[in-house]
Amino acid sequence: MAIQISLDDTFAALADPTRRAILARLLDGEASVAELAQPFALTVRAISKHVGVLEQAGLVTRSRSAQKHLSRIELKPLCDIDRWLDGYRKLWEGRFDRMEDLLRRGTDKPE
Repeated sequence: MAIQISLDDTFAALADPTRRAILARLLDGEASVAELAQPFALTVRAISKHVGVLEQAGLVTRSRSAQKHLSRIELKPLCDIDRWLDGYRKLWEGRFDRMEDLLRRGTDKPE
């Protein structure tokens, strides 16, 4: 049975700056929890808990390679956020286009 991940779960996981930094690191490729913990003043156990939250939100998957557990970023939840934001993006683009038209008309007037 597939687990349904909500935008609320994704945003809650992304609310923490440490988890966002972990995801940014995973853009470079898979990493073990020990590797993910290196730039932080946190224990490996604390980073593991952060990775667990990201995993529950569907943003990370873990696999086992030899003796290492590797984490990998999953893009689907981020694509879901992008789709959700698309309506707002279109709204702002329309407003910026109208503002640009107004500014252009204002500068076309002879002084």
